[in-house]
Amino acid sequence: MDARERLRLYLEQRRELGESEFVLDSLPVDEVLRLLGDTPASASRRGAASSREPEAGLKPRDATPVNTSNWRDTLNSIGAEAPSKRATAKVRPPAPKPMSSEHAADPAPAPTPGAGIIVGSPMGELLPGPLAAARSLDDVARHVASCEACSLFRTAKNHVPGEGNPHAGFVCVGEAPGQTEDELGRPFVGRAGELLTKILEAIQFKREDVFICNVLKHRPPGNRNPAPEEIKACSPYLMRQLELLQPRVIVALGTFAAQTLLQTTQPIGKLRGLVHRFHGVPLIVTYHPAALLRNPAWKRPTWEDVQLARRIFDSSAQG
Repeated sequence: MDARERLRLYLEQRRELGESEFVLDSLPVDEVLRLLGDTPASASRRGAASSREPEAGLKPRDATPVNTSNWRDTLNSIGAEAPSKRATAKVRPPAPKPMSSEHAADPAPAPTPGAGIIVGSPMGELLPGPLAAARSLDDVARHVASCEACSLFRTAKNHVPGEGNPHAGFVCVGEAPGQTEDELGRPFVGRAGELLTKILEAIQFKREDVFICNVLKHRPPGNRNPAPEEIKACSPYLMRQLELLQPRVIVALGTFAAQTLLQTTQPIGKLRGLVHRFHGVPLIVTYHPAALLRNPAWKRPTWEDVQLARRIFDSSAQG
């Protein structure tokens, strides 16, 4: 698959996730698809040959595929080398550079995000029954270790309750353990975990400063998507963990974590950029680190999301 087709597939995926702009080059998604020869009505027909003639001011396409994976070169090859000169192009300010531990700096001022979904009343005793008697995160972990509420315990090597600071005000919630997590019994320790550690360091957190867990406490076979009955079975453990932690901010990593906590089916593209409330606790939605490994273009919006979460965390401490 050449670079032009890869770009087309990427843009279609962005639109399916609810995104309306191509953030890498500040062009609206539909505008870039139009440059590629696809209209919104025809964009779903992947790989179909376009019969349109090149528009005025655009370079004619070469029948030879562009032998590059660089997105800028791909745009240049279709005559979009100067998007800032086009009347329809939207220009965004440059993204802030991530902070390093050696040169910490206050985040640049940012507009106040809109309010999002509100779930539940202020956090209190959310769970009835035996799990409500768990008075520590270790107690919850022991309940997880003996859980047979769904079939995942039969195929998993280890339970993965979560780890981190039991007094953390900053909590990261992911989807489910992967292969490495299943083998070690720890959350986010594979490639995605390494990236999450770097993301946290960029906003001046060490991994041990926060609490990290998943919605599911056992690995789904083959890393498949969680089933509704599995989410239902595992959610009480997550709810009790959050009750005990009483966080100042929650970061939902990925679609399943966000939709589970916010009790919604909205796509992640619609949930990002807003301050949601989970039983009174601010909740920020961003992409799962594993998704960033597949789609590096999402690193910039993820950086914006975690900056927002850090600002909320800091402001709650001052209040």
